[in-house]
Amino acid sequence: MNLLIHNTQRFAKMKEYVFKFSGLICSTAALMFEVILANSQCWRLCEFNNKVVQFVSIGLWEAYYIQDFNISGSMTRMLVHTPINSTWNKSSEFQYLQVLIAWAILMKILVVIFTSVAIKISCMEDPFIEIQLFCYKMSAIILAVSSLFTLVTVTLNHLVDIYGQTTLDFSPDFPVKKKDIIKKHCTNMFPMGVLIGTMPLFGVTLFLCEMISLTVLSPVKAQYVSNLAEQKSEVRALAF
Repeated sequence: MNLLIHNTQRFAKMKEYVFKFSGLICSTAALMFEVILANSQCWRLCEFNNKVVQFVSIGLWEAYYIQDFNISGSMTRMLVHTPINSTWNKSSEFQYLQVLIAWAILMKILVVIFTSVAIKISCMEDPFIEIQLFCYKMSAIILAVSSLFTLVTVTLNHLVDIYGQTTLDFSPDFPVKKKDIIKKHCTNMFPMGVLIGTMPLFGVTLFLCEMISLTVLSPVKAQYVSNLAEQKSEVRALAF
C-alpha cells in the first residue's frame, strides 16, 4: 500500500515537472524557429530580364543569386551572396522588417530566461510563488508580443513585395538593376512566418495554466505554513 502511494506521488511529481519544462521547451523552440526565419534566403524572389543573373533571392540581411563563372576555361555555376549594407538604398519599411524581427528574437530570449528562472525557483525547497507568478506572467506577455511582431513582419513583407512597389534599390555594383525586374514570385515565407508566429501561442497557454496552478497553490501553501507555525507553538508550550 505504501509502495502504491509512493508511486502515485512520484508519478504526480513527474507530471508536474513535465508540464513545467513544456513551457521552456516551447519557448526555446520558438526562439530557434525565429532565428531560422530571420536568416531565411527567400523573403523576396525577383526575376530579371538579364542573361547573366535571372533570379535574385533577397533575405533581410543578404541577397543571393546564381551566376556562371569561367574558371580555367570551364563554366562553373556558383551561388553568390551579397550583404545588404549601407550601399543599398533601403526603404523605411524594409528597415522596419529588420528591426521587428530582431526585437522578436530578443524578446524570445527574454522568455527563455524568465522561464528558466521560474523553473529554478520551483525546484527550491521553499519556492517563492509570487516570483514564479511574475516570471510566468512576463513570459506570457513577452511571448505574445513577440508573436505579434513576427506576424506583422511577414504580413508587411508580403503586402509590400507582392501588391506594392519594390522599394529596395540594389547597390551600384550589383549585377542587375531594379528596372530590369520583370516578375516578382511568391515564396513560402508568408505561410511559414504565420505558422512560426502562431506556434508560440501554445507556450502562452502553458504559461497561463501554470499561473492558474500557482494561484490555486498559494492559499494552500499559506494554510500549510500557518498550521506548521501553530504546531511548533504548541510543541514549545508543552515543552515549557
